[in-house]
Amino acid sequence: MAPTPPEPAETVLTRSPSLAPLLARGAVLSPFRRPGPAAAHPRTRLVLPGLRPDPARLAAYARVCGFPAGADTLPVTYPHVLGFPLAMRLMSARDFPLPLLGLVHTSIGITRHRATPSAAAYDLTVHVDGLAPHRRGTEAAVVTRLRAGDDLVWESRSTYLARHRTSHTEERGRTEEDPELPAVEEWQLPGDLGRRYGAASGDRNPIHLHPLTARLFGFPRAIAHGMWTVARCLAAHGVPDAAEVRAGFRAPVLLPGTVTYAADGGRFALRGGRGRVHLTGAVTSL
Repeated sequence: MAPTPPEPAETVLTRSPSLAPLLARGAVLSPFRRPGPAAAHPRTRLVLPGLRPDPARLAAYARVCGFPAGADTLPVTYPHVLGFPLAMRLMSARDFPLPLLGLVHTSIGITRHRATPSAAAYDLTVHVDGLAPHRRGTEAAVVTRLRAGDDLVWESRSTYLARHRTSHTEERGRTEEDPELPAVEEWQLPGDLGRRYGAASGDRNPIHLHPLTARLFGFPRAIAHGMWTVARCLAAHGVPDAAEVRAGFRAPVLLPGTVTYAADGGRFALRGGRGRVHLTGAVTSL
């Protein structure tokens, strides 16, 4: 039996980190990274106690993502926004082996154990759960947890892919597509959507903000934040107080653009022109 890995050491923060300098540091360090599934990674759990969501930022987030205004509970995706600065501190640190530039958010799994009141105080923790080989490179898993007192009320696991050459020789099998879900709504996405979501979430990655900065990273136009796409779908779908959410990011959404939200039962998807699938996911009640 393999030994159980040690628990991450805790570092307690007094405030949420500022994202801009973390993005800058991660960009500067990216060319020096040597990614690989066997590389060492941060063994620190960042803790931010007594966090109270800011009402103005929460209202702006709900507005841009389509959640009901003035709700007394947090949108199911909002704790990810609260934890993102802590995740960025870990992923921009010198001991994180994957380059921040070009890192792709590939999936998120969320478990909400019960309703999360928007006026409550929470203890937030974030840690890197490990690295894993991927046919296109190396994936890192980042775990975020939200506690109210001693109770775990919300948790997520995100995977981020760094693309690089690998020795992975497994043949890629033919992937069976999910049956196409029926279309529910068509959404016209404006060109400034990335800037609006960035202002509400704090995530001002240049690939989302303007066509010129997006072209520097190989995109013809700015692209929508992946977490906006899943949040907008869940706002339309609805999520019970106690639920599991699973979503996989398949292809970027160019801005401006038109997308189709599709759903059937607990499953949902976001499609673009010519049937291109941008996002697939599912909601399960607990």
